[in-house]
Amino acid sequence: MKKIGIFYGSSVGNTRFVAEKLADLIPNSILTPVEKASQEIIESFDILILGTSTWGVGNLQDDFESFVDTLVTCNLNGKTIALFGLGDQFTYPDTYCNGMGKLFELIKDKGSNFIGSWPIDEYDFSESIAVVDGEFVGLALDEDNEPDLTDYRLTEWVKTLKF
Repeated sequence: MKKIGIFYGSSVGNTRFVAEKLADLIPNSILTPVEKASQEIIESFDILILGTSTWGVGNLQDDFESFVDTLVTCNLNGKTIALFGLGDQFTYPDTYCNGMGKLFELIKDKGSNFIGSWPIDEYDFSESIAVVDGEFVGLALDEDNEPDLTDYRLTEWVKTLKF
């Protein structure tokens, strides 16, 4: 059985809340806040699900800023990676879920297999570096404006993940 790790960074609790829901949907996954994730822990998983929010004008969540320093030194070759990101598409329509996009940019060339891209339909934003080839690089969520869609989107996204 493949070992699945869900790693998240959360400042006000929304990303932690979503990560916990995700862990409930993926049996046998292990939930880890990024501030407790070492290179050894990260490399012990076959499948990484990474979740970050976007802060300010398109920045990674604070804990992720230091986590990526560790993440980029990890051997991610052959690992399967899925991303999820939280953002505010109405207040920051030109940087929606950029944290997820920045994370993707940092690790996309590390030999991993990325899964879980998500359609941009049904969102209202103008620009995002998390959009590649017309789709989000992972699941985009907006707990500020569309919390009522989170459970549905999580459930549908998990169905698309092929581990």
